[in-house]
Amino acid sequence: MNYYEALCYNCKKIFRVYEGSLTYKQFKERSNRIFCCEDCSHKIRMDAIKNFFR
Repeated sequence: MNYYEALCYNCKKIFRVYEGSLTYKQFKERSNRIFCCEDCSHKIRMDAIKNFFR
């Protein structure tokens, strides 16, 4: 399975972007974009949902 390694902008860790995902397609088109890992993405999304209901 093909993958790219990207740097998470939130936690600064290297994570793998596997073939077939939307992030893989975006990384392949423009590798200079900002990406975040699944853990950080989930945390950011949950914080946004919690703050929406305040």
